[in-house]
Amino acid sequence: MKKFMGLVVIAAIVGSGCTKKMESSPAPSDQNQSSERAYRIGIAKIVQHEALDALEQGVQDAVMASGLDVIFDLQNANGDINTASQIANKFRSDNVNIAVGIATPMAQAIANVFKDTPVVFTGVTDPVGAKLVSSLSNGDGNVTGLSDAIPTADHIVLFKKIAGISRLGYIYTSSEANSITALGIVEEACKDLGLTLITQSINNSAELRQAAEAIVGRVDGIYLTTDNMVFSALPALIQIFDAARKPIFSGDVTAAQNGGCMIATGFDYYRAGFVTGEMVVDILKGKNPAEIPVRFLTEPSESDLLFDLDAAKSCGVVIPEEYLSQANYIFENGNLTKKD
Repeated sequence: MKKFMGLVVIAAIVGSGCTKKMESSPAPSDQNQSSERAYRIGIAKIVQHEALDALEQGVQDAVMASGLDVIFDLQNANGDINTASQIANKFRSDNVNIAVGIATPMAQAIANVFKDTPVVFTGVTDPVGAKLVSSLSNGDGNVTGLSDAIPTADHIVLFKKIAGISRLGYIYTSSEANSITALGIVEEACKDLGLTLITQSINNSAELRQAAEAIVGRVDGIYLTTDNMVFSALPALIQIFDAARKPIFSGDVTAAQNGGCMIATGFDYYRAGFVTGEMVVDILKGKNPAEIPVRFLTEPSESDLLFDLDAAKSCGVVIPEEYLSQANYIFENGNLTKKD
């Protein structure tokens, strides 16, 4: 990947989670003995979308690469807080050796239930604000993990420079701590840049289409932080803004690879999941979660930059060559190309 201008991204029934073993299934006579030896790892995400799916896969692949004998229990809360709590209690009843919470609400639900068993969070923007840890310099008791904080202010600077926006739209989930934290950063950035910020809150992904319809006529473009409810229904927002020929800037490249977001930049969520999985392995091998600092992906080589030239053309925006030359993804004529 090329360095980018210094920019530093249950299943409906709780009991139906997918289970995977690292190695091929043992002969029937050995199966119970093997299951007793294996580590049980519960992994749960608050909702399904590309970025969280990539995190989930990255965690599994890192753990499997370690050579440990493991059984995964994969769960999805489908955006429901009560279901998230049920999953956490299921993991406790099943005596998992470690529980992984993907995204803030899911991580909070698991941390509220487990006080001794190790908990690893990932995809959490503000772990201190979410009360998962009291400091980023180390874990807290049995909890540690990885933050997906992104350089929001830098993104908005770039959006203004390329698209010439003066009225910025922002949709956020009012019940998610990470979304409220991001809102404050967006507000401050718009104030510093002299932009008018127009916001719309939602409670769940089903409300995204209506929110997009309510805001699209009042803004020059919209910025998306890593809000799970927004990204789980992203096609609806893209459809509305595409029809209005208004640009979208996404803080998550994974979800933008199918087209529709004029600019997207952020870190590789699969890589973030893999790093999280390495933390899981360290804990299974005896490391104390309290001694593991919260991880971030901040190296330029860990970030991606995507330009959608179809969306840019529709919005009447020309992407300067100085930026195109540094992108590692280009979406054009309905196809995604990844540069070396």
